[in-house]
Amino acid sequence: MISAGKKLRELREQIGLTLKDVVSASMALADIHGLEEFVINPSRLSDIETKGVLPSIHRLYSLSVIYRTDFTELMGYYGVNLGSAASDYSIATPRKTHRIGIAAGQGTATVPVKLDPGFDPRRTGDLARMVQEWGTLPIQFLDDLSKKKYSYAYIGTEDYTMYPLLLPGSFVQVDEDLRTLREGRWASEFERPIYLVETRTEYCCCWCSLRGRELTLLSHPQSPVPPRTLRYPQEGDIVGQVMSVAMRLSARYAPELPPLEPSPEASEGEPKEVVRPR
Repeated sequence: MISAGKKLRELREQIGLTLKDVVSASMALADIHGLEEFVINPSRLSDIETKGVLPSIHRLYSLSVIYRTDFTELMGYYGVNLGSAASDYSIATPRKTHRIGIAAGQGTATVPVKLDPGFDPRRTGDLARMVQEWGTLPIQFLDDLSKKKYSYAYIGTEDYTMYPLLLPGSFVQVDEDLRTLREGRWASEFERPIYLVETRTEYCCCWCSLRGRELTLLSHPQSPVPPRTLRYPQEGDIVGQVMSVAMRLSARYAPELPPLEPSPEASEGEPKEVVRPR
């Protein structure tokens, strides 16, 4: 396997640059941005190319600019693949709900480019069998296909506001263009809009009700989280409406509920009804 340093040397030689040329260019870049960290001296560049020395993030950026090579590609030389960032999020399970920052326009995506002619969208089926051919598409092209402004959020492992409709540990897509609350009668809980709300201290996915300047954050009836009322928009603002959700069903997410208590209405000697405090 070719080392990262050797690949960098090959890039330099392909465009006809000497070590001195790279040093001069890095100094010019440092002058533009006012950061000496962009400077690469000859001995350091030689060590990077021949001794496996790891360049700093500033020096790696200098090399990407000087060699006319995408920065993410150079990071890939050292085993860092930004395209896997979304899937790697699963290594951590934050307790609080929060928005997710994903670099736009980076990497590629594998998408279906040819479907089975016999595919019937009305019937449930195996996606792998529906797709006859997959293709690779740069992320920026997918960005151009959608003009809506979407953001993404993670439901904290201790956030049971919409349990069991939205399980802790879920990822949600939020349409920031839909910030006006829609209220009314809904045929089911699945049709009622869920919103991502930002308070002074945290984020929350919930149903909402707005009366004048009072914004009520409504939890699911089976959730142990009580409703909250905030001043709008001073204490809570609506980020957007939740449009889609991805959640894992293999784990148990049931919250720790308080112990059952006997109903105060039950008399001595009669079977006592137990109630679950909220």
